[in-house]
Amino acid sequence: MSAPSSVDEPVPGRPSRGWPRAAALAAVSLAAAVVHPSVLMAVPFLACAAVFGLGGISTALMGGLAVVVVTSGMPGDGMWFIERAWALLVAGFFVAVTLRRPGATFSARALTSVVGAAGVSGLVLGLRSGAWGTLDLVIRNRMMSGADNAIEAMRLLRGGDTLPATLVGSLYEVVESQASVFPAMLGISSIAALGAAWWTYRRLRNGDDQALGPLADFRFNDHLVWLFIGGLVLLAGGDMLARGGANVVVFMGALYALRGAAVVMFLSGGLSVFGYALFVLGMLFVPPLVLTGALVIGIGDTWLDARTRLRDLTT
Repeated sequence: MSAPSSVDEPVPGRPSRGWPRAAALAAVSLAAAVVHPSVLMAVPFLACAAVFGLGGISTALMGGLAVVVVTSGMPGDGMWFIERAWALLVAGFFVAVTLRRPGATFSARALTSVVGAAGVSGLVLGLRSGAWGTLDLVIRNRMMSGADNAIEAMRLLRGGDTLPATLVGSLYEVVESQASVFPAMLGISSIAALGAAWWTYRRLRNGDDQALGPLADFRFNDHLVWLFIGGLVLLAGGDMLARGGANVVVFMGALYALRGAAVVMFLSGGLSVFGYALFVLGMLFVPPLVLTGALVIGIGDTWLDARTRLRDLTT
């Protein structure tokens, strides 16, 4: 079965510079990883290949590698099954939405897929008593185990010396904070992994380097701002409500920060090498300031819509 025509053919007349977007999304998926990002990328790739077709030897070879990734590891604990079940849900929704709305932007299809997968997961967890608590504990233990490994690696790099207690305590606090918002982190990582998988599939199957639109065009439904506001309101509630609100704020905040970056990219005509260097330095030394600024711009774009206004003025 071939992919829908509007998402199957290369876009003519565009420069082939799509790979940095895919690489950046793969990095985001790794940075926000709650489950193995390789699985989050491999399962959607296999789903696309199964539904839309292989199309060539390179796609088949990558599909074989994806099978190895998905089947590797020992299913010794629940996480092995959990991460593959989640990836399969996201991939299934993505393929279904792509078939139903082939002309939609990637961001719209990916966001719909993650929300749909989250809805199904929430329904399943809600129907089984104690399932949420078990899942929360399994993921928290996985993240703490990762922190233990990171501490041990840093200790070895220091020649076996004990790390400062303040550093160890700070690392565990960060991991604990991330564990409390793991649904949001999983959603962010899944959208990014979908982007990397979709670009790779389209590149290998069709030679299409523009499966992902430029960052400057990134946007989503303006009405989602009320979801972000609702998350802020929930922060003032009890423990469960506050945790739910925190997850909504983190997830939507990441999307709005990316939208803010898109507005800056559009208005500036793209960043120079110096601009990218400043951005990297900002993320290294003052990430809260950079992310907060991007978030404010992204939320403001909901009402200002500077990109559309500028396009109207110049046409």
